Amino acid sequence: MKLSLIVAMDDNQVIGLNNDMPWHLPNDLKYFKKVTSGSPIVMGRKTFESIGRPLPNRHNIIMTRNEQYTQEGCSVVHHWEELPPLVKGEEEVFIIGGSELFKDALNQVDFMYITKIYESFDGDTYFPTINWDDWTLVSEQLGELDEKNKHDHTFLVYRRVNK
Repeated sequence: MKLSLIVAMDDNQVIGLNNDMPWHLPNDLKYFKKVTSGSPIVMGRKTFESIGRPLPNRHNIIMTRNEQYTQEGCSVVHHWEELPPLVKGEEEVFIIGGSELFKDALNQVDFMYITKIYESFDGDTYFPTINWDDWTLVSEQLGELDEKNKHDHTFLVYRRVNK
């Protein structure tokens, strides 16, 4: 099983502001859907609450320290050790945020799917520092600009080379 993360970030590794994304980029939402559809997704409680509902065609798994937390249509775990039985037999599992989960998972993931947005936004949530020596770029696709997608962006996929 491949463990991957998927994230959109700006030039300063900003990933959020006030429990939301500080940009509007429909291309990234389509990319996210295409990449994660049919696979389990793991997210923190705040990320789930910012989305507001389970995402369709995906096993939604929420990780929270709150032992009493439940959410209809989702599995809830409290520790990384609880994850393997829920995703047994899956080809790829995606960590989708937030920052605490990314920080915990960064040294464990095999792939990073990064939508790089070439601007600086105000933010209060950041992606952790990446040791680029551990990663190699395997795919790069320029995002198309139009009236709905006004921010220069690229879809990047990195594979871990050192664990």
